[in-house]
Amino acid sequence: MEKNPGWLRGVEIGLGILIVILSIYALAFPAATFVSIVLILAIILFILGIEKIIAGIFFHIKGRGASIGLGILIIIFAGLAVAYPVGTAWIITIFIGIALLFGGSASIVEGFSGKESGWKRAFLIGVGALLIIIGIITLVSPLFGMAFAGFIIAIGLLIAGIEMVTAGATGRGLNLPSKDNLDSLTGKK
Repeated sequence: MEKNPGWLRGVEIGLGILIVILSIYALAFPAATFVSIVLILAIILFILGIEKIIAGIFFHIKGRGASIGLGILIIIFAGLAVAYPVGTAWIITIFIGIALLFGGSASIVEGFSGKESGWKRAFLIGVGALLIIIGIITLVSPLFGMAFAGFIIAIGLLIAGIEMVTAGATGRGLNLPSKDNLDSLTGKK
């Protein structure tokens, strides 16, 4: 396997170190991390709303009025999220808690349905109970939910950063399938 060029390896190592540092900060302040991500997503949605309005005004597309109207709604909701990022994060956390309750309940019902047996049944019931416990704690304390979500994001960033540093240090990128590899797997020529 061919090694990546030196400049690319340096970029991978540098960006990987930056991501590791940011992930350590995110681990130290997981609730703030979650609120920051909500703020970033709100800004992205604000830009999307502007694009929808511009597309509705300048392009002769079917549903121009809907595009403009929905773009305005996106801007309003995104503006509220930008103005009140902690409140928005709190509302999203409540929805996450409710979703965890539903997901846990579904897992427990599937475990008791009789279709599964042995370790898989126990796993479904155990995971379902864990999801319900986390969902209840999240609903009782949305700050816990924000911190938990931020912690999960931070762990993901840490793993990605370490992977980037490792890829840069070894000189080998990710082992993504190339067209030739896919063709040999599928039998195409």
